[in-house]
Amino acid sequence: MKVKIVSVAKELPQFSRTTSEILPFLDAWLFGQDERFIRKVKKIFEGAMVDKRYSIMDPLEVFTKTSFEERNNIYVREVIKLGEKVFDKSLKKAKWLPSDIDYIITVSCTGIMIPSLDAYLINTLKLRQDVVRLPVTEMGCAAGISGIMYAKNFLQANPGKRAAVIAVESPTATFQLDDYSMANVVSAAIFGDGAACVLLSSHEEDEGPKILDNEMYHFYDSIQMMGFQLKNSGLQMVLDIEVPDTIASHFPDIIHPFLAKNNLKMEDIDHLIFHPGGKKIVQTVEGLFADLGKNIKDTKEVLRLYGNMSSATVLYVLERVMDNQPQKGEKGLLLSFGPGFSAQRILIEF
Repeated sequence: MKVKIVSVAKELPQFSRTTSEILPFLDAWLFGQDERFIRKVKKIFEGAMVDKRYSIMDPLEVFTKTSFEERNNIYVREVIKLGEKVFDKSLKKAKWLPSDIDYIITVSCTGIMIPSLDAYLINTLKLRQDVVRLPVTEMGCAAGISGIMYAKNFLQANPGKRAAVIAVESPTATFQLDDYSMANVVSAAIFGDGAACVLLSSHEEDEGPKILDNEMYHFYDSIQMMGFQLKNSGLQMVLDIEVPDTIASHFPDIIHPFLAKNNLKMEDIDHLIFHPGGKKIVQTVEGLFADLGKNIKDTKEVLRLYGNMSSATVLYVLERVMDNQPQKGEKGLLLSFGPGFSAQRILIEF
């Protein structure tokens, strides 16, 4: 009995701006800074490989100084809305009812809310009163794949059940107006807001790509490389410039043993479903596969269209691949990276 991915759906917030439309806001934010620094920041935005970003807030709100409480209240309000919409969209795509769900996992790291999002969804969509819930709150960009792993383990142990993984993120809610560090600048340049929902099943009659295997890989002595620091002003991004090089140095250990365990090589993988962490990470990963004739075009396109939406982003890539209806028997490799530092991998067969 294999666990199957039945449907994937995405939902975007109401506000959006192209990179060119963001530049005037940068002028106001950077007023009084050194001219060379201003030019550098604009160059980072223009060269980030992100054409458009979506946000739960109007850009004027993003670039207005507010308290952590005010920002987080917006996060809670809008995350609930996005979560409801994307969950409902994915259910309709699968032709399921809310009452069909046995296990609900919600994923978010860009704000704080207790009760967590899943509690609100149980009430608004009227899920069954015995549904099992699991909020995943502190795994960053890796958590979309982590949520699928947890759902898969539950379903594999419980045949004839169904699960939902809902990832809703708002990195723009973590933007620090008084922080002119490169970590804050780069994160503002590459991140955007968005939501995604994956439905999985261990029902025999349900169809979709099968999960063949999954594993986590943890990097030692790299806790400081990525995450958030909780400040009075909110969640301050931690993003080490060594992240792409660290990924590159570990890449053979992340990929090849995992595939070998399943009697596969990279040449056997038809679809690379990678989290677009940012320009440098995308270029690093692309370079590692260039000699194998593999491409990560869907990963690059998601980064261009939406930016990095933390845990939800790799699910946008998965949706693009599934909507293109791969041939039966083709294989896909999902990969994402997150705080810890860690990598999450899932092998699927269409």
